[in-house]
Amino acid sequence: MRPLILVVEDEILVRMDIVASLEDAGFSTVEAGCSAEAIDVLEHRSDIRAIFTDIEMPGAMDGVALCHYVRRRWPPTILVISSGRSSPGPSDLPQDVMFIGKPHQPGEWSAILCGVRGRMQDPI
Repeated sequence: MRPLILVVEDEILVRMDIVASLEDAGFSTVEAGCSAEAIDVLEHRSDIRAIFTDIEMPGAMDGVALCHYVRRRWPPTILVISSGRSSPGPSDLPQDVMFIGKPHQPGEWSAILCGVRGRMQDPI
């Protein structure tokens, strides 16, 4: 079974590109356009192993707040956060969150995916 990643991105074309890259790398994906949708998905699915989220999104909760919420509620979830406009400091994010800037470079994706693949196989 392929590890499942929740992709949270409000820009549909960017989300489609991320999903295609992840699926090409051997992952399964679920999509959400904002943090509220992401939380709804997480509450109804127990098989999400990782979340890839943008920082800037519409609604009451941005990607940083989503990462904090997920870390408290579903601690084993692997979190990757991304932005092309801001770069959060280590104290802004919960422990063990990976950040990559936009535009995404193929080498960055490979390094992150290789780094988390083993952890995604562990039981939740």
